Amino acid sequence: MPRRRQPGARRRPPGRHGPRRSRPDKSDSAVAELERPDGPIELPAQITVGDLSEVLHISHVDAVKAVLRLGIMATVNEEIDFQTAAQVAHSFEVAVLRPKEKEESQASQRQEVASDEDEGAVKRPPIVAILGHVDHGKTTLLDAIRGSQVVDAEAGGITQSIGAYQARFNDELITFIDTPGHAAFTAMRARGAQATDIAILLIAADDGVLPQTVEAIEHAKAAGVPIIVVLNKIDLPGADPERVKAQLTSHDLVVESYGGDIVVVEVSAVKKQGIDELLEAILLVAEVEGFVANPDKPGAGVVIESHMDQQRGPLASVIIRSGQVHTGDSIVVGTNRGRIRAMTDGFGMNAVEAGPSTPVQILGLDGLPQPGDAFDIVENDKTARQLVSARKRLAPGRSSGRRATTMAEIMRSRGVEGNVDLNLVIKTGSQGAIDAVRRALEPASVEEIKVNILSIGTGVINDSDVMLAAASNAIVLGFETFAQPGAVRQADAQGVEIRTYDIIYQLVDDVEGTAKGLIAPEEREVTLGRAAVQQVFPAGRRDKAAGIRVTDGFFSRSASVRVLRKGEEVFSGRVLSLRRFKDDVRDVQTGFEGGLTIQNFSDFEEGDVLECFEIQEFRN
Repeated sequence: MPRRRQPGARRRPPGRHGPRRSRPDKSDSAVAELERPDGPIELPAQITVGDLSEVLHISHVDAVKAVLRLGIMATVNEEIDFQTAAQVAHSFEVAVLRPKEKEESQASQRQEVASDEDEGAVKRPPIVAILGHVDHGKTTLLDAIRGSQVVDAEAGGITQSIGAYQARFNDELITFIDTPGHAAFTAMRARGAQATDIAILLIAADDGVLPQTVEAIEHAKAAGVPIIVVLNKIDLPGADPERVKAQLTSHDLVVESYGGDIVVVEVSAVKKQGIDELLEAILLVAEVEGFVANPDKPGAGVVIESHMDQQRGPLASVIIRSGQVHTGDSIVVGTNRGRIRAMTDGFGMNAVEAGPSTPVQILGLDGLPQPGDAFDIVENDKTARQLVSARKRLAPGRSSGRRATTMAEIMRSRGVEGNVDLNLVIKTGSQGAIDAVRRALEPASVEEIKVNILSIGTGVINDSDVMLAAASNAIVLGFETFAQPGAVRQADAQGVEIRTYDIIYQLVDDVEGTAKGLIAPEEREVTLGRAAVQQVFPAGRRDKAAGIRVTDGFFSRSASVRVLRKGEEVFSGRVLSLRRFKDDVRDVQTGFEGGLTIQNFSDFEEGDVLECFEIQEFRN
């Protein structure tokens, strides 16, 4: 039936070259011109339809059609997973390889950033964090450094208001991280980011070593960074620097005047005395340690602060650990990405580029990162998108699959990772119990396994103990004490095990058992029994079974069997089935007969001798 034209509808003009034809599919010519990839191609975990079309050498139209045929509505710019992309590739007769996850951050893999062997490595400013008791003058000391060394903004000087300060002394720069304290210092380590090079332990000369000072010492020692002791408030009447130095020896910090290697600087932050000596000591330690970085590599570093600005969006204060960061670079921070639209220093001045150890604030991320997140500069937006997609897809597995610091996990990790240390954070209910626990655990180290007590003190188990354990892969042990509810929640989130004891020998037994469990067991072959093959009969279409009589010991269904013929070994493999008459059995004892099949072997002969054996682990 002819189609009728609706009243009032205009007839389409024929055009100058006759009636218009439907536009040919652009993909026909494109497919004809492009050749398919010869060998298997590698696909990422996530890929856009447009990128897939380029990899397969097909047009965007054909790629979208192929995805639609699979029942998935996706545009050219939308991402599809590996399984879907693989099906599309197979429809065009292109083989694919499993994706190689680009999940780990380059920054987290090169926290030490460079070594002397790196040809492009150059000297970089040290990054310093100040730890200590809450009222011993950390803020005053930072203000004194700023006030005594401040220069005009154009000359560099002190970087302010971005969580870090950069001071110039003797034409050299020093970067100070303004962290709230040792808890934040360790929280960064717990997230896998070593943000600092040197830890300054600030102690008031009139107060001496206090409980929070002890915690700061333990956190700084666990970080494995050089420590400089700063004795503040030496101008006060009650100041006694020698008493403080003596107190430090009980915490394994022996100062230079006592024959040790710990540098001590006496200052008065209020009167700005000793500031130059402190900065000189920092540069001296940095010279000895030899902090270097390669400024020619893509930038990598650590987030120290972040906040949401109502007008500009997410802002992240970062310290660059290596490489160079430029405005316009593509950046990935955790599961956030973006293009750096602007960089500013603490004075609000725009920065086009920034090098190693420089603190800057960046604008352009699509979300708010967490302090301690490692960042790295990537090649382009496509790489950033693939990296973030993989991380988001694996995010549940990453959180739940974090290496739990438990007795069982440490024992299992020994064979895989070759751990040689068992780290402990211990809290006791009384001061007198500290020495008892310490002495009881001294003989717990066995052979090459060393038991390290990172921290031992009195009181309840708190968040700080858990964070120290999380950052150091340690176990938290409590003796005659308990854990705060907040610490328990933090331990669950961080995968840290907390164990409490009321009897000291139970604590010691647990630690010794774990230390012994860390030693790789010796594997030995144990012969369980011997048997003679009396008859060979079919067991299925191709397989054969051996009718045996056990002459010594027993045969087990869960063991392995060695076939001996004329005194020589013919085959060795797992027992596939073991029967007595028509019943499957677990074992056949001496003097009894049975039927036996061996995995991947059926060439039995009458007169063969079978040995049943298993590999057993033995610990000394």
